[in-house]
Amino acid sequence: MNPLSEIGIYLAQAIGSFYLLIVVARFLFQLARVDFYNPVSQFVVKATNPPLIRLRKVVPGFGGLDLSSLVLALLVSVTTILLSGLFIGALLNPLLVIAWATLGIISMISWIYYIGLFVMIILSFVAPLSRNPFAVLVQQLLYPVCRPFQRILPPMGGLDFSPILIFISINVLHILLRHFAAALALPSGIVPGFF
Repeated sequence: MNPLSEIGIYLAQAIGSFYLLIVVARFLFQLARVDFYNPVSQFVVKATNPPLIRLRKVVPGFGGLDLSSLVLALLVSVTTILLSGLFIGALLNPLLVIAWATLGIISMISWIYYIGLFVMIILSFVAPLSRNPFAVLVQQLLYPVCRPFQRILPPMGGLDFSPILIFISINVLHILLRHFAAALALPSGIVPGFF
């Protein structure tokens, strides 16, 4: 691969992955009903509103889910994969590209929760009463995910062990995603969100 192709792939992946992260965050924020007046939420809303306003005219919501955010995430991921394929001179199967993009989005969602849990655990020891906008947002995002696990493993002696179950579940999901990726011949380095 020549240097220009490598630079092209790097830029496509960097920009595509960053914007995909913002779009996926928008979907998850709406799902968790986080505070949209939070500065981080406001940035996400402003960064994603222009394409979403147009998409909502075509893709309506369903059952409280903002499907236009998911469609935008899929479009961003597919575009990034196709651009990367263009730089390496590969002719990609459109159905495979959509399947790879879907795996990338699922993987990114799982990593957002995985990293969010680490942040929440660290903050609970370092600054348990922090009202930092980012800390508040992470707690609001993770609360709906933690609640079912807390029913299975309730806090004991003031300590919450439910994150252990969540980490195990996410790791199981990562194993399944790797096997799906192998079955779909997912190439490394061109699917945003898939690490």
